[in-house]
Amino acid sequence: MPIAPSTTTSSRLLSLLSMLQARRDWPGGLLAERLGVSERTVRRDVDRLRELGYPVQAVKGPDGGYRLEAGSQMPPLLFDEEQAVALAVALRIAVGTGAGIEEAAARALATVRQVLPSRLRHRVDALEISAAGHGVDPQVDTGILLTLSAAVRAGEELRFDYRSPGRPEDAEPRRVQPHHLVVRAGRWYVVGWDPDREDWRTYRADRMTPRVPTGPRFVPREVPGGDVAAFLSVRFKGSESTNAWPCRGEVILDLPPADVAPFAGDGVVEELGAARTRLTTGSWSWAALAAALARFDTEIEVVGPPELRAAFAELSRRAGRAAGPARL
Repeated sequence: MPIAPSTTTSSRLLSLLSMLQARRDWPGGLLAERLGVSERTVRRDVDRLRELGYPVQAVKGPDGGYRLEAGSQMPPLLFDEEQAVALAVALRIAVGTGAGIEEAAARALATVRQVLPSRLRHRVDALEISAAGHGVDPQVDTGILLTLSAAVRAGEELRFDYRSPGRPEDAEPRRVQPHHLVVRAGRWYVVGWDPDREDWRTYRADRMTPRVPTGPRFVPREVPGGDVAAFLSVRFKGSESTNAWPCRGEVILDLPPADVAPFAGDGVVEELGAARTRLTTGSWSWAALAAALARFDTEIEVVGPPELRAAFAELSRRAGRAAGPARL
């Protein structure tokens, strides 16, 4: 819809800038129609935007037109209300990404909040987001994340040094064909194909030190199952193919379901009575499953399988030895 002819030059410039940001190419005639002015006026307004630092390029061709290009410096930007709120929310949760950008995100949020209209500022301030940090988990250097992301985007083999806890750093660099850079539970991972082992591998980004230059280009593959999130879930559960725990058992707890459900994770909770609950859940090993169930601090009846019952027996023996006199 064209703007009113009486609109001032300043507001018309803002409207023009907003349209250029929203779409790649704009024919000059269409801009003139939307703004309710002549194409000559559009040309003058484009020149004014260029003087303010906006890299508006003229598009040659039968239709002609204009395009807002990337420049050497970042000029002021315009956001609609939904974009402004989305940007503020994204900056608030950036502290939980583990990308080492917390301070920069806080400064950017302060800048955005300062220029928000009061009604939008109230909406953003009303959104309480607490960063549930990950203790002393290491942050990833932003430069490393950019290097990893660039290798993924370019489809180039990555050479890197890798630090594993309790093991010396490899003398020779590793190599991987990086397909995905993902964040999971506040940690960044590279998912890629290892050409030496001919298998998929997952590496923690905070333990990687990329080497330059990168290696040759590779032909992208599809992760098993076609979904990187599901693939990671499978790997973190210790499984090889299905998104299910390799060790899964069933117990009855002398607790009401309301006390079990908050700590059941992806387990299935079934009410058996006022103070009895059936819980079916899993873990990567039988010992880990028995230990996790023991956290409920109540009487436990093992329904099955026998491997879980045996794991509880071994856990009991270990607990008995730990409760004995100290050995010097």
